[in-house]
Amino acid sequence: MNAFQPLTFGAAPRGDVLKFLSVGRTHVGRVRTLNEDAYLNRPEIGLWAVADGMGGHDRGDLASQRVVEALEGVTASPSAHDAFTQVSDAIQRANDGLVGNVEEMSGATVVALLAHRNRFSCIWAGDSRAYLYRSGALKRLTRDHSFVQELVDAGALTDDQARRHPKANVVTRAVGAGPSLKLDDVSGELQSGDRLLLCSDGLSGMLAEAVIADALRRAPLEWAAQTLVDRSLAAGGKDNVTVVVVGVE
Repeated sequence: MNAFQPLTFGAAPRGDVLKFLSVGRTHVGRVRTLNEDAYLNRPEIGLWAVADGMGGHDRGDLASQRVVEALEGVTASPSAHDAFTQVSDAIQRANDGLVGNVEEMSGATVVALLAHRNRFSCIWAGDSRAYLYRSGALKRLTRDHSFVQELVDAGALTDDQARRHPKANVVTRAVGAGPSLKLDDVSGELQSGDRLLLCSDGLSGMLAEAVIADALRRAPLEWAAQTLVDRSLAAGGKDNVTVVVVGVE
């Protein structure tokens, strides 16, 4: 399992027409009483997202819903560039709305996946993640905007230690956290047989990547998605857990 690194995947033939199937699941977990996660599942236009309301903020569930509602306004795009622009703009509008609403005072992390023909892009802010499972190997596509990720980058923590760190939930970037939102993105080529996973930290914070890979390699998609949620709950379910699994055919 590899941590974030530049993508070097080979391209699928340009004549290939890829089909996308997807399943989303969310659960409040075993500790919390409110589910502050939300997800978007729009395979018909090649758009998926997971948003996680920031713990400790008032109405984090509203923040995640605002992000998803903004993305629901994205329309089918004639090009990958247009899709990317629409999604980025939608997230920025959600940020502006949350920052301008002094009554809600809430924020959310987000990771969005776009697919157009044989290409994909991920756009994110915070510690919700995207993974790619291909040919038996799991690759993490996103890099967390978090306190513990900075320690990992500095060599002070391993990935496993970071998952168990008491400040593992402290993010350094989120939608609604301030008037200026910086989004990161990564893109690459898709191949038939790929599986992509979007998840909140309620999954990635509970399960090692080997466990995530084991679930993603199994068919059907519904089984993989539910198994990821179930294994997170069995590991303690300390947070809301949300997954979107996308299969490429």
